[in-house]
Amino acid sequence: MEAEAARAAAAGIYPVDILEDDPERHWEAALAYYTTLREGMRPPVEFFSLPTGEQVKLEATSVCFCTVHRDEPQHKILVLVNPQDTKTVVAVYIKEFWWPTEDVLRTSDPAREGLMKVQSFGERIVLFILNVVIFGRLERNLDDGDMFFLPHSVKEQAKILWQDGAAVGFYTTKRKGSLCGDGTGACYLLPVFDTVFVRRTYRRQGLGMAMLQDFCETFREDEALGVSWPISPAMYQVCRKFLEAHPGERRRLWEVEPPGAWGQRGSIWLKVQRQQAQLPDSHPGNSKEDMSHHGRTSPDDGPRPSQDDKKERTSGEQEQTKSDQDCGVKEAAVGRLRPARWAEPEEKEAKRTVMDVGLAWESQQKHMRPSS
Repeated sequence: MEAEAARAAAAGIYPVDILEDDPERHWEAALAYYTTLREGMRPPVEFFSLPTGEQVKLEATSVCFCTVHRDEPQHKILVLVNPQDTKTVVAVYIKEFWWPTEDVLRTSDPAREGLMKVQSFGERIVLFILNVVIFGRLERNLDDGDMFFLPHSVKEQAKILWQDGAAVGFYTTKRKGSLCGDGTGACYLLPVFDTVFVRRTYRRQGLGMAMLQDFCETFREDEALGVSWPISPAMYQVCRKFLEAHPGERRRLWEVEPPGAWGQRGSIWLKVQRQQAQLPDSHPGNSKEDMSHHGRTSPDDGPRPSQDDKKERTSGEQEQTKSDQDCGVKEAAVGRLRPARWAEPEEKEAKRTVMDVGLAWESQQKHMRPSS
């Protein structure tokens, strides 16, 4: 089975190019395969080879289901986890084959280049792998105070950044008029640049600025645009460089909390000017550490009091996503937004943030909240 996927990849065929836009059918096929593993109906024993040369036995205890969309629990994919680290996904079951995660992120379609809107179920799987598997576990410092994203909503507006046949990043937005969360009737009052990620080997190439520019151009008719609070040191530098290069956007970009009323906005350009008047060491963008910039993006982002009305930012309820199998990836890669320190108690709540363009939110998020 692994050999067939390898041959397909060698022929330039990848899951995103061949997977039908039918999540129910995909789920049924994955469930049928899992049933054969669970009931021992697949002779002979099969193995999957890791890049290290280690062989992973394909059995029910080494696989589990992950929910692709936090608000569509029936949309699941079957993943294979590393037996030495059950929070790490090493392959995904698609079209009757086990595909290494890196192949899931590749395409043979030359039309997939640059920022492309996420539309098909195959592209949603790519978004999930980038968001929850690659960033959530493989490409961030697990010892810092960083956080990872929840699986996105099926309604989430997202674009994947394709480069040289591979998905190397993404960003998502909250549209003006969309609900701030499932538990509130409040709606966003302006478009918001919400979650962003760029893979480690593609950072420091201006891709963060390119995404921010694409966001501004997408909502050209709007007088005000938001970037999710709080802005990390690395994202602050992206905003600073972007606004210095594009003076016309200085009055449009605001750091916002949902729903984005005037009391919940702060001028990013004003912050730049204030910081430039201080000593270099005090600049929020002077951090040398590559972390991840994420904005608030949890399921229950309700409206927040204005800066004048609140004395302290506190954490909110986290969404818990249930998978069919109680394996390590359930909490780490599928269900919860939590701080990067995996050993911390579950009751320590965190919020969903916005961006790892090699960018990261500052650890001032020790008062964390859920994302919308």
